[in-house]
Parts: sequence; structure tokens; C-alpha cells
Amino acid sequence: MGVPTTVEEAAMDSATESFVAHRNLLFTIAYELLGSAADAEDVLQETWLRWVGVELETVRDHRAYLIRITSRQALNRLRTVGRQRETYVGQWLPEPLLTTPDVADDVELADSVSMAMLLVLETLKPTERAVFVLRDVFALEYDEIAQAVDKSPEAVRQIAHRARSHVAARRPRGVVSSTEARGALDAFRRAVETGDLQGFLDMLAPDVVLIGDGGGVKQAVLNPIYGSDRVSRILKAGMAQIAGLLTAEPIQLNGAPGLLLRMNGEIEQVMAFHLHEGQITGMYVVRNPHKLERLEQEITLLRG
Repeated sequence: MGVPTTVEEAAMDSATESFVAHRNLLFTIAYELLGSAADAEDVLQETWLRWVGVELETVRDHRAYLIRITSRQALNRLRTVGRQRETYVGQWLPEPLLTTPDVADDVELADSVSMAMLLVLETLKPTERAVFVLRDVFALEYDEIAQAVDKSPEAVRQIAHRARSHVAARRPRGVVSSTEARGALDAFRRAVETGDLQGFLDMLAPDVVLIGDGGGVKQAVLNPIYGSDRVSRILKAGMAQIAGLLTAEPIQLNGAPGLLLRMNGEIEQVMAFHLHEGQITGMYVVRNPHKLERLEQEITLLRG
């Protein structure tokens, strides 16, 4: 790269350098607010367009300013997509991400981007979700969050308290260990390879829930299936049709072990599990092909 020849070029280089330095953090914030990598990428594009129009000499903290722009754009989009999801065919699940191995090392980050937790965040109002994510996941100060959501710091404190209580009442029990998750994945892989599901079914908790997302494009259960008996019947019926046709590949899915299933070499679906005390309490199956397009490339998520 040559030496910038104009003030404008120097400013553009500085803007680009700051944006690139914080891009993974900004993407993580947008994804946690939206549950969609596609929407998060759109938010980052909008953030960039606004960022290059800022007079950088007036900005004391580039990182804080970029977070503020990203949060505002994500919040605006969240209000729009929230209305769209009301007409979504079947159950809506977050867009799964193939994450880098280091995401699992940050337990709080991995928990916050898990399928189970993102579904809990979907039950919050848009501003509550933004405040909860920015405060409890990214540890921003209340005055910083206030600027991002156009509220007073005191109002943000109250919203954070309300959102925290809401999440605590609904978040899945326990933190899933990688060892527990891999045990469930191995049991399901054996079922795919042999057609024998019993070892996997023995791991189902009595109150297990199965949620599928086909987006109206691929067949999936339209409503959550509750209870080990009902889930077992669904799985047995499905396995009878697919045994021997699929290959199961272990992956890092949203910061935790998951399974990528292929048919004839093409991605067919991904599966994530939530476990508590060695039993499977949640199964999440994404088959909507529009949500599987990014699973060939690892995504780096950051909190810092």
C-alpha cells in the first residue's frame, strides 16, 4: 500500500483500519441481536456506510462508536425481522454458524450463541434483547448502552434488570460440557450409520423437546415435540427413512459440538443438542437450505 496522497485517502485508510480491526466483534454483536448471519452481514454493511461518513477526528473511541452504530442498525433490523418471523412457516431457529474452535474456550460467549440461548433471546422485546446482550454478554457500561438504544442510563438499568429476570426464568438448565455433547453426537452418528437408535434414545430426558426448522422449504416438524415418548416415535420414523443414506460429520456449531448431515455429498441438515446432567433436554434441527449456506466456512466470534 502506498502513502495516502490526500487527506480524504488518509481518512478512508484510517476508517478501514478501525472497521477491519473490530469487524469480528461487530459481527458477533449483530448476530447475537438477530440470530441470523445474513442479517448480521447486512447490518455490518450499513455500519460501514455510516462509518465512512463520520469525521474521525471528532471520535475519541473508534471501537465504542462502531459498536454504537452496529447496535442501532441491528436494533432497527430486529424490529423489522421480528414482524417477518411472525409469518414464518413452522418453527424459526437461529441460523447456525460453523465456529472456530476457540469460541468454545470462552464459556460465556459459547453459551450466549448456543441455539438454546438464542431461542431464549427471541422471547425478549427488541430493546430488552439489545440491552441484555450489550450488558451481560459484552459488558458495556450503562451509559454506552444508553447511547446505542436512545434511552437514559437509569432506564437502561431497569431494562437490564427486567431482561435478566426474563432470561433467568427461561434459560436452559446447566452448562453443557463438550464431553457430554460429544457423547450425544456419537450416539446419533452410530444410529445414522447402523439404523439402531436405542443408544441415543436412552439419553433423552423425560421432558426433552425437539424443534425443527425447514422454513417451508424442507420437511420438518411444524411445532415443538415434547416428551421422550413422542420424540422417540418421531426419530424412529425418520431414521427408518434415512438410515444408510446420510453421513454425519462432527463440527463446532455455535461454539459447541454439533453434527452436519450430508446426503450425496450435499448438506442436508445440522443438529445441535442441549444436555443437563448427561440427558438430552433439547434437540435443534435446521433443514432450511437458506440457513445452511455458510456452513462451509468457519466464523470467528469475539467478545473483546
